[in-house]
Amino acid sequence: MIYNNLFYFLVVIFTVSTNSAAAQPSFSVLWTLVLMVAIAWAYTQAASRLFAKTGVSSSGYFSAEKRLSILAVAIFVAWVYLLDLKYYLEPLSFAGRLPVLVDIAGLGCFFLLMALMWRAARPRYQQIFQRQYTTMGFIWSNCKVNLPIVLPWLVLSLVFDGLQMLPFPELTEMFRSPWADLIFFVTFVIFLMLAFPPLVKVLWGCRPLPVGPLNDRLNAFSSRLGFSADIYLWPLFEGQVLTAAILGVVPKLRYLLITPALLEALTADELNSVLAHEIGHVKHRHLLLYMALFLGFSLFAGAVVKHLPYLVLSSEVFYQLLAHIPAAPENVLGVAVAGPLLLLMLFYFRFVFGYFIRHFERQADAYVFQAMGTGWPLISAFEKIALLSGGNKEEKNWHHFGIGERIDFLQRSEHDRSLISRHAHKLHVALVVYGTVLAMAIMGLQQVDSSKLAKGYETRYAEAVLLQKARQEPENSLWLLYLGDFLQSRQLEQRAIHTYEEALKVTPMSAELNNNLAWLLLTAQDHALRNPRQALTLARTAALIKEHGYILDTLATASWANGLLEEAVSVQMKAIRLDPENRVYYQKQLERFRTQRYQEQ
Repeated sequence: MIYNNLFYFLVVIFTVSTNSAAAQPSFSVLWTLVLMVAIAWAYTQAASRLFAKTGVSSSGYFSAEKRLSILAVAIFVAWVYLLDLKYYLEPLSFAGRLPVLVDIAGLGCFFLLMALMWRAARPRYQQIFQRQYTTMGFIWSNCKVNLPIVLPWLVLSLVFDGLQMLPFPELTEMFRSPWADLIFFVTFVIFLMLAFPPLVKVLWGCRPLPVGPLNDRLNAFSSRLGFSADIYLWPLFEGQVLTAAILGVVPKLRYLLITPALLEALTADELNSVLAHEIGHVKHRHLLLYMALFLGFSLFAGAVVKHLPYLVLSSEVFYQLLAHIPAAPENVLGVAVAGPLLLLMLFYFRFVFGYFIRHFERQADAYVFQAMGTGWPLISAFEKIALLSGGNKEEKNWHHFGIGERIDFLQRSEHDRSLISRHAHKLHVALVVYGTVLAMAIMGLQQVDSSKLAKGYETRYAEAVLLQKARQEPENSLWLLYLGDFLQSRQLEQRAIHTYEEALKVTPMSAELNNNLAWLLLTAQDHALRNPRQALTLARTAALIKEHGYILDTLATASWANGLLEEAVSVQMKAIRLDPENRVYYQKQLERFRTQRYQEQ
């Protein structure tokens, strides 16, 4: 369950932290609220029906919880990207000074969805695990179970955003430097090592294993293996789940958690074998390797995200989507960039991280041979856990081999101990290959010149944005005017002329459109596009609608281009009278009219 929840919260944190608030929401405030409430209500109804169908088995309960958690993640992603959730949360950031508060509020919205599920789950949970809760008590107990997953990100994000608000420019500059990610990760590791284990122990409601023969025996076994940790009872699902875990890297802050059900179910040797498995994780430094795998993804994702927007902007598919999706262009771009990153994260943790977790577990299983000389006690413990849990021994998941597979490996290793060393060698090679490929990928991505990737695509994106605005408001020629001006500034003259002409079909009596098209037809760098006669007609129309200096300047230039010198001079003199601030420019124009021919330009 905890591994799956880690997966869900990774997706949620990624979604809320990589999305930017839209400039304008896709729906009105009222419609957004109505849609969110309707979706939440439908989710609550689905949760109630699903838990009602599960029966009184723990496996059915966990299956329903898993399916509803995935649905909650999907709803949350829809809220963020389709209903512009962060737009409404943005005021919480104190004008952008504490953006983490927006992310925390977003995370709170996901917890709200999960709370709706836990509310629906409470009656069935009480029936299965024989423990009574109030509604708020049950929701809070589930929040405490999941808080350790988000706590490191939560605390460090708050600290880093808070530090950047301090009046120390050097500190702000450091957080914006290329070293910022490394500083963040080092701080993250220190937090995990020192603060995380005690916090988890408290949040999960763990109690010290009472002093007595069992405590003495487990500590004696640990001491014989050169290991020490405080042993705690773990009340996971009222302590009725058969499991154990190890928390902490620093010996003085290391805790061994064991559920009461496991203590009751196993014999002394079986319990020792489970303890040997947990000690194996420490001896093989798996907890540190987990951190290294998280760092690996962080570094790789950071290298990818630097170039991904430009790859998206170079894709024809993106512009086709932009043409057919009514959402804000920045939202479409955000989804187009975040989507591949999300898939990358899911792939990495499901297959790469999952591969190493499964093999770390196998390596920890194999440690029982070093600790006890035989794997039969652990085999017996696995058989008993499978029987009492009522699960399928062959059932696999992304983070553990199936119990049947684990038993098979231990049985084969009992007869051929070389399997243990071969597995260790395989894992070592896999780590080396992982590190090498990761380093090469990151270095390769760093060699890519982003400026070359970006060349030309900002223009096309801006054009696509203005075109979408024009499609959304077909009666408003202003967007086409802006687009024409933009294309003209980028010397995309043929497309600019076409855009102005399309705009004039909508608003033929626009002074700005007539004037700007006339000027382009007079001054185009491509002489084949020039059309002085049409420009004169357009300029006269513009001047009739609005007599401003710059419009009269266009009319004067058009008159000169058509050989009407006296008219050009007269109009230009009028422009000087109307717009004396630009007298110098207009006088230069007069001089040009008198001394040069248009054909020479």
